[in-house]
Amino acid sequence: MQPSDKALVPFVSVDHMMQLIHRIGVHEMLKGLADYIEADFKRWELFDKTPRVASHSAEGVIELMPTSDGEVYGFKYVNGHPKNTRDGLQTVTAFGLLADVGTGYPVLLSEMTMLTAMRTAATSGLVAKYLAPKGAKTMAMIGNGAQSEFQSLAMQAIAGIERVQMWDIDPAATEKAVRNLTGSGLQVVACASAEEAMEGAEIITTCTADKAYATILSDNMVGPGVHINAIGGDCPGKTELAPGILTRSDVFVEYPPQTRVEGEIQQMDPDFPVTELWQVMTGQAPGRTSASQITLFDSVGFAIEDFSALRYVCDQLEGTGLYHDLDLLADPDDPRDLFGMLQRAKA
Repeated sequence: MQPSDKALVPFVSVDHMMQLIHRIGVHEMLKGLADYIEADFKRWELFDKTPRVASHSAEGVIELMPTSDGEVYGFKYVNGHPKNTRDGLQTVTAFGLLADVGTGYPVLLSEMTMLTAMRTAATSGLVAKYLAPKGAKTMAMIGNGAQSEFQSLAMQAIAGIERVQMWDIDPAATEKAVRNLTGSGLQVVACASAEEAMEGAEIITTCTADKAYATILSDNMVGPGVHINAIGGDCPGKTELAPGILTRSDVFVEYPPQTRVEGEIQQMDPDFPVTELWQVMTGQAPGRTSASQITLFDSVGFAIEDFSALRYVCDQLEGTGLYHDLDLLADPDDPRDLFGMLQRAKA
């Protein structure tokens, strides 16, 4: 999609994003996002890659996540403040931008709080398609906050999950998630403990909020043959898994220089072996190789996933009217006469 005028930039608000999701359908959009992410991972080597630029504080983190494929540039601004929920605020908020590399002009500005939840879930489902046990039908969802419903629906839409066993330290969070997933077609079970939630699950998703070196899963809780989708350890000083689980697992990551700082593997030696997901998707590295293997997706999110999500949204907007045209760029009649444009505005 191109702006309707070269000086106007389409902006997708939170309200418009929600309307777009419902217009497409949650399941269909999750699958569409996964397709775009997979396509971009398969051309991984074309992209600029750098760990996200982070400003850390005791309360949380503010980050910029940039990348480019040589034709389009994209970035996301995102925060992570676990304490926010105590004040009725979101733990994570975000917005993102796409720009034409040839001119440097933005072509899309979008909210990304809702979109990040969708793309994070789509990535989880996509990775499970490659790494989860064949025919997996049951997922344990450990941590039932803002991400849990998105994760559950993505695993249903992309990986074929039929049953979700949910647990959170806060029973109210589980009640909320169970209520929100009613009518989804999933069999949703509220559990009294993490151990109960994991019983019989082929996929285990951990997604807790506290910024701490936590042990949500201890080594003895994880048996052979499961796929662990670890999405909650996503910044320095925040983990969810006991180190013993990592040593028994084949660990898959998005971008090692970032994951070694922010993911579960921050607990391990710098040379701890990992496999990059793009290599699995292009057939350059194996994924799941046996029924007894423990596969672990150490997910922290990477800029290319956000680029893919923005690219997907940009491609869906035409004809929908689900955006505002922003007067974001100065557009003087003579590009050399910016001051004259200012003077004429006074008149």
